[in-house]
Amino acid sequence: MSRVRFLPTILAKWMVHLAFSLCKMFFSVNSKKVTFASYREEELTGNLAFIYEEFKSQGPDFSYSFLFKKLNTTKFGKFDYFLHMLKASYHLATSRFFIIDDYYFPVYAVRPRKGTDIVQLWHAAGAFKKFGLSTVNKSFGPSADYLKHIKVHSNYSKAFVSSTEVVPFYAEAFDMPKERIVPLGVPRTDYFFDTVAHQQLRESFYKKYPKLKGKKLILYAPTFRGKSHYQDGFDLPLDIKTMNDTLGAEYALLIHLHPYMQGDVEIPEGAHEFACHIHNSFDIQELLVLSDLLLTDYSSVIFDYSLLCRPIAFIATDLEEYKQERDFYFPFESFIPGPFFTKTVELAGWIREGQFDDERVIAFRNRFFDFHDGRSSYRIVKHLIGNTK
Repeated sequence: MSRVRFLPTILAKWMVHLAFSLCKMFFSVNSKKVTFASYREEELTGNLAFIYEEFKSQGPDFSYSFLFKKLNTTKFGKFDYFLHMLKASYHLATSRFFIIDDYYFPVYAVRPRKGTDIVQLWHAAGAFKKFGLSTVNKSFGPSADYLKHIKVHSNYSKAFVSSTEVVPFYAEAFDMPKERIVPLGVPRTDYFFDTVAHQQLRESFYKKYPKLKGKKLILYAPTFRGKSHYQDGFDLPLDIKTMNDTLGAEYALLIHLHPYMQGDVEIPEGAHEFACHIHNSFDIQELLVLSDLLLTDYSSVIFDYSLLCRPIAFIATDLEEYKQERDFYFPFESFIPGPFFTKTVELAGWIREGQFDDERVIAFRNRFFDFHDGRSSYRIVKHLIGNTK
């Protein structure tokens, strides 16, 4: 019964395995080839982009390949992605470094050949919501039956994380020995230390949104809910009108939904000067730099943002349900570096009072980042190339 249920997965696994085996017969590992792969994006961005730039700086004689494709859940989209996985098999068989930032099916369908390192640069910093093998048999995670056919998060040579504190949780999520999980930092957070880029960013932002100049910026960035690549709807726990009435004279609200969330946020009448839904013009790292305060529910961007040592607050109405669906590595209420609200009026009042606990955020940063220097990419590439030499 289990085999029938997972037949498409089994067939995909064996086709990828066959393609990989054929490539091994006809091609050798290129000791100077680095492949970057992700199903999260259509282009090089985030952790992978920063590592790519650093590779070019430290290892100019390397060659690079790129595998970026989001899964389209239509029948044609699934077939197209299957062909993409066969292409990935060739690069898996011929790369010295195969670097990913999330789940990547072809990695789990093969036995990596000697001379190839599969490097996981997990897209979320720190350890907050449970993921990977920590979520087996939860509605969010893989089932034990599925894992009989495809061992997700297997075959990683190295995983790089933000701090020693989170190593045990990644060891659990990836079923990896702790010594292969290296706390050298999160590459994309190097951007937080690039003050020249920040000046250019602010000029670009206020040119596009001149009405926001002079306002303090609240960034609302909720986590993704769901298991598939796309989430059709999202019930906003914020009352934007109340936020506007309480804070509109001094603040503006930037709304940035997870890339997998579909649709738009309805801005109420009279609040268009206060709230803006930011789509594609600025990415999450840029918006974090621009904002004076982060507002979220369960998003791991709290780790990134803590490096900026600015206030963080939390609002949600489904905490108990979320614990059942996915859960956390730490007790949520005592772990988070800011107050938790279920009602907008209380949240808005807290922001208006401005009695923020910066020390709480700084302690959180120090706990979950071993380095605060903007050189994570440098350390990681030096580690990889040094091991090669």
